[in-house]
Amino acid sequence: MSNDSAESTASTGLTPEQRLEAPTTNLIDAGIATIHDMATLRACVAYENANQQRARILRRLAERAQEIRTQGE
Repeated sequence: MSNDSAESTASTGLTPEQRLEAPTTNLIDAGIATIHDMATLRACVAYENANQQRARILRRLAERAQEIRTQGE
């Protein structure tokens, strides 16, 4: 497990796999919505790129990244 992945579980206890391999899209969306930092987001993008490469999930992660950046301003 990479350092980013370890950091991504610190606040919620969820790994990128747990966030993105949920049985329903509603749970995946909830997993993405609970990402509050860029380290977690990067770990999730890396996980998705290394595994399923689903366009809809990657698009939702990109949207969440923009939301996090906007909140940081």
